[in-house]
Amino acid sequence: MRSRPLISLGATLALLVAACGGGTSGTPAPSLPTSLGPGEGALTVLAWPGYAEDGSTDPAVDWITPFEQETGCQVTVQVFGTSDEAFTLFQTNPEQFDVISASGDASLRLVAGGFVQPINVDLVPSYKEIFDSLKDRDWNTVDGVHYGIPHGRGANQIMWRTDIVDPAPTSWQAMFDPNSPYAGKFSVYDAPIYIADAAVVLMKTRPDLGIKNPYALDETQFAAAVDLLKKQKPAVGEYWVDYTKQIDSFTNGNTVIGTTWQVIANVLQASGVPVETRKPEEGATGWSDTWMVNSKTKHLNCAYRFLNHITSAEVNIQIAEYFGEAPANRNSCALAQNPDHCAIFHAEEDDFWKDVWYWTTPTERCLDGRTDVKCKGFDEWVKAWTEIRSG
Repeated sequence: MRSRPLISLGATLALLVAACGGGTSGTPAPSLPTSLGPGEGALTVLAWPGYAEDGSTDPAVDWITPFEQETGCQVTVQVFGTSDEAFTLFQTNPEQFDVISASGDASLRLVAGGFVQPINVDLVPSYKEIFDSLKDRDWNTVDGVHYGIPHGRGANQIMWRTDIVDPAPTSWQAMFDPNSPYAGKFSVYDAPIYIADAAVVLMKTRPDLGIKNPYALDETQFAAAVDLLKKQKPAVGEYWVDYTKQIDSFTNGNTVIGTTWQVIANVLQASGVPVETRKPEEGATGWSDTWMVNSKTKHLNCAYRFLNHITSAEVNIQIAEYFGEAPANRNSCALAQNPDHCAIFHAEEDDFWKDVWYWTTPTERCLDGRTDVKCKGFDEWVKAWTEIRSG
């Protein structure tokens, strides 16, 4: 079992950027395939649950079998529960998985570790149909080099029991008030990337800190975010990763207000639990996932064909409706079974996403463009989150 140290992420990424053509070394950009050959007959996919359904969960939900029949690429799927789990699986099994669906808090780690390869988007016809606002972003592109194809997106919203919480919250500060009448019943996402949610709050409440990007935090900014989360901890009744756990806790009333995903609210509302959600006035964090290809794959032709299939309008909307998110393909909305799906998830509303800060791997090279300070890399976020949870 091999592993690569995460502590040097910032330095590794800096070297990677230089190698991608943006540094001063003069190293040419990495070579890309210019054409596809026959499929190799097999493909192993590491994915979020619901992203690569093959009919085994529900016979009526299957977009893998048609791909296999069309290409001859037999697909094996393994699912993961968190970005950290996905990264660990890729890191410790560097040749096991050909393709991965990576959220922004894992994608740059995969790039920096050399686990994924640049993508020739010209060989993925569906890329032309992806919303422009999801292209060339920090979590899927390094110095102009594409490392994957955008898949879908969602915002982390605030949710509350309407029969208990009054008045309805409009700000994230409702989640950071230790004197709240609902203290002890807060529900909080359990991952180091949640530190960014505190930073979003501080962007509005502490403008003196000068936070411009919640994933680009220097020593002082980071300390303020960690301190805010430590003060919040006594009021937290639940830290969740498995969304079914949050569904249960809101159903039985153990938690009544928390950070959530729209799909969770939809399930609760469908079962009669009185909840509402909104994106608070400060904005929010969120996710935009990217399909990426293992740098050591032996099934490159199948991998490229899979990227095109899974992000095509017809398949992308099936996944978006099944999982509960906004599709990345701009032609998907017209194909939705639920005509209101894209409105519910704000798929075509550019204004909705302007203050959504998609998960991005924090690096020592400040993502807000500052060069006079060093920002906290993801290893420091992990260490701080462990201290917050155990404190």
